[in-house]
Amino acid sequence: MRILKNILFYCFISFCFAISACKDKEVSTANAADKNKDALLETDRQFANMCSARGMKNAYLDFIDSNGVLLRPNSFPIVGADAVDFIIAQKTEDLLLSWRPKDAVVAASGELAYTYGTYKMEVKGTDENLQGSYVTIWKKQLDGKWKFVLDTNTEGLGAF
Repeated sequence: MRILKNILFYCFISFCFAISACKDKEVSTANAADKNKDALLETDRQFANMCSARGMKNAYLDFIDSNGVLLRPNSFPIVGADAVDFIIAQKTEDLLLSWRPKDAVVAASGELAYTYGTYKMEVKGTDENLQGSYVTIWKKQLDGKWKFVLDTNTEGLGAF
């Protein structure tokens, strides 16, 4: 009888350790997801800050993935090298683009994610501006940095 009690006791202890390990893994996974989300939001803010400090062209060229896609009004999707060429050809010197990320969602794998928020584009020296919302889809690179693989926006709502 004593042997049976010992066996049951050790089974119970093993079960408790197994449950504890599962809970630790859940907490660890949740912490990793939070860190990925925080890092991605920070990347989007850095992208916006670079856009203000160094200009749209430089910021977009720094943050686009080699297979990145731009979705622009009245245009087919602009992909990869064509997207880079499109960015280089833009006359952006008189434009001030700023945005604010509102939130981010990161895939469970931690490899893909998206951010969304509001933007404002102003023409220097005028009262002209466009406001709207944007969505950017991001891919984590081998070095752990995020680069965007799709960038799009829509005009409307003057709620910047």
